[in-house]
Amino acid sequence: MNGLIDVFQNKTKGYAYSRQGNSTVAALEHKLTQMENGMSTVAFSTGMAAITATIVSLLKKDDHIIASSYLFGNSRSIMQTLSEIGVQISYVDATSVENIQKEHTSNTKMVFVETIANPATQIAQLDEIGNFCSENKIIYVVDNTMTSPYLFKPINVKASLVINSLTKYIGGHGNALGGSVTDTGLYDCAGFPNIAAILRGQIKPEMLGITQIRKRGLRDGGGTLSPEAAHSISVGAETLALRLERTSSNALLLANFLNEHLLVKKVNYPGLADHPQHKIASELFNGYGGLMSFELDDKIDAVTFLNRLKVVIKSSNLGDTRSLAIPVAKTIFHELGADRRKEMGIEDSLIRLSVGIEDINDLLEDFTHAFN
Repeated sequence: MNGLIDVFQNKTKGYAYSRQGNSTVAALEHKLTQMENGMSTVAFSTGMAAITATIVSLLKKDDHIIASSYLFGNSRSIMQTLSEIGVQISYVDATSVENIQKEHTSNTKMVFVETIANPATQIAQLDEIGNFCSENKIIYVVDNTMTSPYLFKPINVKASLVINSLTKYIGGHGNALGGSVTDTGLYDCAGFPNIAAILRGQIKPEMLGITQIRKRGLRDGGGTLSPEAAHSISVGAETLALRLERTSSNALLLANFLNEHLLVKKVNYPGLADHPQHKIASELFNGYGGLMSFELDDKIDAVTFLNRLKVVIKSSNLGDTRSLAIPVAKTIFHELGADRRKEMGIEDSLIRLSVGIEDINDLLEDFTHAFN
């Protein structure tokens, strides 16, 4: 009994209740920490659970977040919900650090960006934002989902916390949901005013932030990752490097094919030389990943085109071994409305494509058939 009491009082490590951790999930958390070169990780049932828990755990009413205006739809939606209960949020074009500097105020506690925006592939000025956050003692949260720790490690740009939707590239097989937040150890949580007083007397200073996320975000929020899902994700992660190399190779070849096609108006892919952030992607990333989007000629109906694809699966997931496509404006970004979609660079004809590991000739033939 004394051992269990010590776990509850944070005097020793252990498992008090499976909602806030068990040995299978802990093994995955350890693996993720190593993959991100971090200090500690908390796993969740989904990526959105990880994002929500992180913000709710660390911020209070009237605290200020500066967020990328290109955030994924559900990430933007939870930001809107939090703004309605008192968290102040400013959305900026994060491709330039100057836009973040302009919005910085005395109550700015967090900057939240993604590596590659979904679906239009804008890339934040990650390194300069990291320098700014470090200088101003702001928690710098980087969602690494679209790159994964194989292509990019946010700790290299001074990220404080790294988010991953494990459902995507890390799990990689479309068979399990999961999310995580990794503390890099670069932010001094001992000086952060929102840390609960009860934790300050029980937890090592460097572990205060991630422990508060585990206690308030995971234990109290209840977004627990199941042991079965943790096992599937852990096994999937073993082939991350192999999958990302093939995916990146396929995506670059397919992006060039689409970019040269007469029936395609525009292709968004960081690997293309004319992408606005191609230079920063080339400098920071170990490859360009599998996410791209493209606009069809006005005379082609996107849904009809997608229905003609046979190898590519019509699905809202990302990061699978299989190539997946979806018409963005009619589906995952429909709720945002036309004005906000335009702000994010999402045209009505935009198709999002998550490139898989199929034989590249099969993919090229599939698109050629659809266009014909």
